[in-house]
Amino acid sequence: MATATKLLLTDLMSVVNHVPSNYIRPISDRPNLSDVQISDASSIPLIDLKDLHGHNHSNIIKQIGLACQTDGFFQVKNHGVPEEMIKDMLSIASEFFNLPESERLKMYSDDPSKTTRLSTSFNVRTEKLSNWRDFLRLHCYPLEDYVQEWPNNPPSFREQVGEYCTSVRGLVLRLLGAISESLGLEKNYIVEALGKQGQHMALNYYPPCPEPELTYGLPGHTDCNLITILLQDDVPGLQVLRNGKWVAVNPIPNTFIVNIGDMMQVISNGKYRSVLHRAVVNCNSERISIPTFYCPSPDAVIGPAKDLISHDQPAMYRNFTYAEYFEKFWNRGLATECCLDLFKPNL
Repeated sequence: MATATKLLLTDLMSVVNHVPSNYIRPISDRPNLSDVQISDASSIPLIDLKDLHGHNHSNIIKQIGLACQTDGFFQVKNHGVPEEMIKDMLSIASEFFNLPESERLKMYSDDPSKTTRLSTSFNVRTEKLSNWRDFLRLHCYPLEDYVQEWPNNPPSFREQVGEYCTSVRGLVLRLLGAISESLGLEKNYIVEALGKQGQHMALNYYPPCPEPELTYGLPGHTDCNLITILLQDDVPGLQVLRNGKWVAVNPIPNTFIVNIGDMMQVISNGKYRSVLHRAVVNCNSERISIPTFYCPSPDAVIGPAKDLISHDQPAMYRNFTYAEYFEKFWNRGLATECCLDLFKPNL
């Protein structure tokens, strides 16, 4: 049977016109797309970073702190990543996923430990239900350690993606300094807590889905890393849980979505929130999203900042290595319950 030989969803959908049974969620765990709020200017904060290092510095730090505390998500404009670079990044991702099947599959692996790999869903080795996406995952810091593993087709892939990774890392470091300040910590505190640091990215490809109400691109989850910088094309799909309701975050050109990951929740001793979010699909359009995940190095010991622990606010989490956390997160799959619950003191 043709479908049995297709490793990627994109290629499976070229030979079937329905949602296969292994993608269909139980009725209690479907997107309920009619009960989703559409975001407006007040839903997800949009922060202008133009004066982050200028006369409006303290006000922008306050805005970032408030967004981290109340929303766990915010959007940024005037972020320093050139508009042309953003356009090229989305274009090269689309080119890659439209390559012939045989060319794409040169990058395929179901081994989560590989630092460059094309795969599908989330973790095909352990999951029972599949998610409606294919993805190319790349490690990208230090860049010179990984770039030779990346695809060399399209021909400009390594150069364009490498430039984008470097520019986004600059944005991340500026934001981490601002977030440290917003917590009342030294500006370099968070960066220095990460050890050698790690940076990964995913090029997510969500094909059109004949019955989008039956499945997810990615179900509700928090991010296991420190901070995520999301670039998305003009097709809606990201939804964030806010006050018990799913809110659709519609794309704004040349902005990034920033979301707080589990490690930031730990370092802030629970003050800043790693919030559930999900990706839904649609029947008309393919969608591309490109999250950059910034994280500690595997051997970095993560725990609440000592200056944020007091008699009134004891440590909410024990110390642990990022490798220990990442292994538990990955093996659990995208479970709704926060993996952080496994790292509370005396558990």
